[in-house]
Amino acid sequence: MTSPNTPPKISTGIAPLDDILRGGLTADRLYLVEGVPGTGKTTLALQFLLEGARQGEAGLYVTLSETKRELEGVAASHGWSLDNIDIHELVDTEAAGDARLQYTMFEPAEIELGTTVDGVLERVKQLEPKRVVFDSLSEMRLLSQGSLRYRRQILALKQFFVGRGCTVLLLDDHSGTEEQHLQSIAHGVIRLEHLLSDYGGERRRLRIVKHRGNSFIGGSHDMRIVRGGLKVYPREAIDQIVGTTPTHLVNSGNEAFDELLGGGLNAGTSALLLGPAGVGKSSMALQFAISAAQRNERAVLFQFEESTQSLFVRAEGLGFDLPSHVDSGLVQIINLVPGEITPSEFACLVQESVKPDAQGRKVGIVSIDSINGYLNSMPHEKFLIIQMHELLQYLGKRGILTLVVVAQHGMLGQTMGTPIDASYLADAVVLFRYFEAGGSIRQAISVIKKRTGRHERTIREFKLSSKGVEIGPPLTQFRGILTGVPEFTGTQETLISKQGKNQ
Repeated sequence: MTSPNTPPKISTGIAPLDDILRGGLTADRLYLVEGVPGTGKTTLALQFLLEGARQGEAGLYVTLSETKRELEGVAASHGWSLDNIDIHELVDTEAAGDARLQYTMFEPAEIELGTTVDGVLERVKQLEPKRVVFDSLSEMRLLSQGSLRYRRQILALKQFFVGRGCTVLLLDDHSGTEEQHLQSIAHGVIRLEHLLSDYGGERRRLRIVKHRGNSFIGGSHDMRIVRGGLKVYPREAIDQIVGTTPTHLVNSGNEAFDELLGGGLNAGTSALLLGPAGVGKSSMALQFAISAAQRNERAVLFQFEESTQSLFVRAEGLGFDLPSHVDSGLVQIINLVPGEITPSEFACLVQESVKPDAQGRKVGIVSIDSINGYLNSMPHEKFLIIQMHELLQYLGKRGILTLVVVAQHGMLGQTMGTPIDASYLADAVVLFRYFEAGGSIRQAISVIKKRTGRHERTIREFKLSSKGVEIGPPLTQFRGILTGVPEFTGTQETLISKQGKNQ
């Protein structure tokens, strides 16, 4: 229960950051925003002040390092206007024409730190702002000419704002030795980081170092600077669901396949579609998506490798009317660019895509094709499988059936292997295999794991054609099918007719 004396929380202007902070920043406190140059401190500060302006609060931006024109240029690049924000500029622009002062940032009268700060505080008294930003402390540190004096000045600054109903952000370049002292003085610390990966785009992260007296989501959160400001991707799901979720069987729309699965797969579970490249895993996932669309349920397909055009061609070859379902919004295809996406960004993209649409239609199927592409898109990341496990739990709590495609290395024989053992993550595992019989390459399918019910333990032949997925009877007259080089003990009539070309 919140105490009546507890200050309210205010928004930072970045909704995901508010979620990470469990509601925003505590009002009337002083905060430190630290990070090397170029990490987005100024952008975050402007969003903080603009959010206050939207709520009718006076805002003051004190700049010691950039001119007002430069700040307006930053704002214009994001499509913002700073008309409702007061900018107090300590850079002496009028002295620029004086040859004696053109290389000096401050006038001689401003060399003393106390004089500089007094001018700022006087402006605060006049304006009585609700939000204040100091950009940046690096210049104040230089003016102080000593760590002890610098610390005392920051303490005095903090004391000045006590009781004024003002929330203050101090921006720091995270380059001085006094940073730990600042962290102890500040009520909260937000750290911005800029990293370079081995391949792909640069990485930006945000971390809450502390938020005194408040809970928050710890750890590093991925972030991007885009037109419109900082885009933050929380590390974990915000709206966790407590308790159990009702489940039911979800059929694929293929009667023979559903029989093999013991009636279908359960909603709220995950299934691994495992096999070599080109064997039919993605087509089976597509079969589930089409079936969901026919039930007026939405399906979301995350494609790490195959393009939308290629997917349309393959669907047409199987007799699936995929374009009409895409046009109706029942099937959504999301193509992902390798090397440009981060784990948290992908998780947030999934969370956003599975929300009910404007017509209230819920998502029943999510397909991730493939986990190989997921791993290869983020080669610099660690613990991706753990993050995938968290994502599957998130989807499962919402009653969504998740299909994860895994391509094995190799095509036949004992040399086949998986890039990583992910079978323990899934509630069901469907195994696909090539095998040779009668001088031709054929395909076999079997269900080797299903936690939520019984399933057939037979191995069946299947083929892909213009009729979709055709599944034959159990291959009882073969031994060693899963090895890819079986021994045939029956007659040719026990196999599916190969008339026509496979799709």
